[in-house]
Amino acid sequence: MTRRLPLIPTLLVGFACAVMIGLGVWQLQRAEEKADLKAQYRVAATLSVMAFPVVPDPEALPLFRRAAGLCLNPAGWRTKAGRNRSGENGWVHIAQCGSGVEGPGMAVEVGWSRSSAVPDWSGGRVSGVITSDAESMIRLVSDRALSPELEPSAPPDMNEVPDNHWSYAIQWFAFAALAFGIYLIALRRRV
Repeated sequence: MTRRLPLIPTLLVGFACAVMIGLGVWQLQRAEEKADLKAQYRVAATLSVMAFPVVPDPEALPLFRRAAGLCLNPAGWRTKAGRNRSGENGWVHIAQCGSGVEGPGMAVEVGWSRSSAVPDWSGGRVSGVITSDAESMIRLVSDRALSPELEPSAPPDMNEVPDNHWSYAIQWFAFAALAFGIYLIALRRRV
């Protein structure tokens, strides 16, 4: 006598496995996109210095590109955890600058210190490398410390761009295999 598979549990497990496999395939596609993006970053790092974009295009951020700009006046300050060029942990100091043109201005990472106190800097010309910024979309990491009490911040590092899509893909495929395996074990015990 042949036993029939239970319809609802089989459909649920089948659907769950299909979703997990789909998520794994999606992560593999994201891995390819991330590889292309990193290749673009490597090219951007070799291009000539550009004017800091006051209103950046969110679809084509010029990350890792060398840029220069003018901070007319630091309108506000924030600090965040960061490193100096020696790799020491501390605080990086970011000025939100008025730029004298329409738009939001520019965010400038003026340097690093062990203290979170606001540095003494009243603005000026800045050159450095563009990195992503959670609040301003992008910011300019200065090549040099812009205040005597600061040290230069660590420059943006392409190796720190998260690239864990392969491990996520393997994880989703493993979840699908485990769900299917557990379901097979449950079916055997049911017999």
